[in-house]
Amino acid sequence: MQPLLGLRTAFYAAPDIVAARDWYARALGVSPYFDEPFYVGFSVGGYELGLVPDETPNSGGVAWGVAEIHAAFAHFLEMGAVEVKAPADVGGGIWFASVRDPFGNVLGLIENPHFKL
Repeated sequence: MQPLLGLRTAFYAAPDIVAARDWYARALGVSPYFDEPFYVGFSVGGYELGLVPDETPNSGGVAWGVAEIHAAFAHFLEMGAVEVKAPADVGGGIWFASVRDPFGNVLGLIENPHFKL
């Protein structure tokens, strides 16, 4: 038996779930597939980004794959996120950056040529 099937969902705090839903819809360029007062779910590259009103802001630990780190980083800054860590080459052709969304959550961004998007 394989105990883990892979990453499915990353949960993020949404103290104002309507504002968070609207911000993520604009930032991701997609509408949520599940939209209720207790939970909003977005399908992102085969995974789920979930918004939960009762969560504590995420301080990191999840990195979302991007095709081009500098463009993705700039996009989130333009959407109102703030820089936590500027794009940096972490070795092996892998780049990492992170931003904080308007709700206090840290979104990790990773450009990794060893994993296909």
